[in-house]
Amino acid sequence: MPTEIHIATVTDEKGTLGILSIQTTEGLLDIALDRQAADTIMKAIGKIRAKLETIES
Repeated sequence: MPTEIHIATVTDEKGTLGILSIQTTEGLLDIALDRQAADTIMKAIGKIRAKLETIES
């Protein structure tokens, strides 16, 4: 279960990545995302959110 969520970016000679850090009861989960991965995750979250709204209605 997530207890905290943080975001950051890092840049090197290959470009910029977004870092999504999720603190859970089991430990820290860091996910590095490029633009395409971030877009894909946003679409997936939108689908999850829609299903949750349907269940809560």
